Order: sequence, then C-alpha cells, then structure tokens
Amino acid sequence: MKYGPLGRSGLIVSRICLGGNSWGAQGRRAWAPFGKEESRPFFRRALDLGINFFDTADTYNAGESESIMGECLVSQVRREDIVISTKTGMAMSGRPNDAGLGRKHVLASLDAQLKRLRTDYIDVYQVHRLDAVTPMEEVLETLTMAVRAGKVRYVGGSTMPAWKFAQMTTLAAAKGYARPVAMQNLYNLIQREEEREMNALCLGAGVGLIPYSPLARGFLSGTRARGGGGETERAKKDDRVVPGTYRDCDFAIVERVKAVAAKRGASPTQVALAWLLSKPVMASPIIGATRIEYLDEAAKAPDLTLDDAEIKSLEEPYQWRVPPAA
Repeated sequence: MKYGPLGRSGLIVSRICLGGNSWGAQGRRAWAPFGKEESRPFFRRALDLGINFFDTADTYNAGESESIMGECLVSQVRREDIVISTKTGMAMSGRPNDAGLGRKHVLASLDAQLKRLRTDYIDVYQVHRLDAVTPMEEVLETLTMAVRAGKVRYVGGSTMPAWKFAQMTTLAAAKGYARPVAMQNLYNLIQREEEREMNALCLGAGVGLIPYSPLARGFLSGTRARGGGGETERAKKDDRVVPGTYRDCDFAIVERVKAVAAKRGASPTQVALAWLLSKPVMASPIIGATRIEYLDEAAKAPDLTLDDAEIKSLEEPYQWRVPPAA
C-alpha cells in the first residue's frame, strides 16, 4: 500500500480508504447484509493490505456503522496506527436539535460518536451537509473547540457548493479557526462536475480530496449492461439506479476503462481508481466493499500509473451534466 499526506497536513493516510456505509446495513440494503460478524473480516483484511484510513458517519445506518467500527476495528488495534474519519450534521431523528450544525447538536453528536467508536478522539471530523440556519462562524468555532479539547485532530467538509467551502476556508484562515484539510465530494470518471470549481479550490487551499462513490455505485467496475441488469447484487438491487441514470457517454467511458484494463492486465475497478489517483488534488478515494475480493482488487490500484494518453482516452467521451456557461 502507498501512503501520502491528507491535503496540506501532517496526517498520513493510505491511498485507499475503506468506507463504512455498509456496516450495519443488515435489513436496510439488499446488497449489503452486514451486521457485526459479517463486517469483522473486512477490517482484518483491510489492515493486512496496509489500509489505515477508515470513513464513516453518524447517520450511516443510524449510528450502527460507527458502533461496528468501534467494536470490530478501533478496539482491536493500536489507536495510533489507524485514521478514523466521521461526519455530522444530518438528521439523526425528528427532534429539533438532533440535526444540523448548531453548537448544541454538534457537541452532543461528537460525544455520542466517540462512545460508539470507542475512542477518545476522531482523526478527521467532517461537516456532512450544511444546514440553512447555522452561521459559518458558529460551525467553525464549534469545530475549533473540539480540536482544542483534544476530541478532534483535523476537520473537513463534504458535498457543498464551492463558494460555501471557499467561505469556510477563508474564514478559518482569517480568524484562526481550525483549517479544513479534507473534502469528501462526489467525483469519478462519469461525474466530473467538481472539476469546474471545487477541485481547483481544494488544490489551491491545500485540501485533500477523499471522494465517495469513486466507482459510480459500481458502474465503473464494468458489470452493468446498456439494456439493464448486471452481475453484482448491487447492480441488480440498487433502487437508486433507475432507467436513465447512466447515459450513452457513460457507457462509452466504461468501454474505454475496460480497454485500458485489458491492455494493462488490470481490472476496470483498478483503472477507474488509478484515474482518480492521477489527480494532483487526490488523497484517498473511499471505496465500499461487499466482498473481500473487491477489497483486494481495489488495494492494488495505487500501484497502477496511467500515462497521459490513457487518461486522455478515458476523459474524452465525457459530457458535462450541466452544460458550461457560454
């Protein structure tokens, strides 16, 4: 496994991050029937492969993902050897102060997350989604309080407009708040809208990208057919993928991914991840794995370096989902 800094920080993370959206999904997602015992082997294998970076969130399976990670991973290893990132801000219930980024909720959420994760601190604490109420100064001041209390080491953000993240990084620099070092956004070969503003902003601000859905919900693994259907359980049962989700140009891209993979003796998954890892702003794509062999496959991606011609070939068919301004 290869390692590198998370943005412009001294935190060193594996170039592949294991995401926790499947842990505790038993009864919630047909393709990820994972309870505690089903999840445990994935953590062991990830550690054996050299992965030291693990991501979750309070809202993943109503806190169960964090609880499983705490019991099956955090309590089984030397804490200093792993990097745990988690998120807050999304609704945990219908109660008025059990959502959002107000100080009351964030600090209560953080304490609950520390208990579920069985740890004294969180390495990377991220704003999962902005709310429409809390001033950015309050958000940053609260995160800074958590850092100064020793409960959080670094802070970051997740999907948000680039102008809001620019406000976040600018205020942090101007007022001495904890500086964001990570951005977890949606970015992959068939969803590249973040190249317009967010990625350039992160590169200039020293913020590392840790994108979610790097394989576009499994599409870039090459298992989905134009007429529908696929080989994986997720391809067959993902109710978020409806007719029209994937465009003709997306299928053209995946055909090129397969061609590069065949030429290189690699898998489409490894090529799609290697493309992400070729980007200068990239720190560590967050992968989900529902089979151990998927984890083994992804862990080899950092060893694959694409050349300029291959990158151009993979990018050429892309069509912007929102047309560029004239």
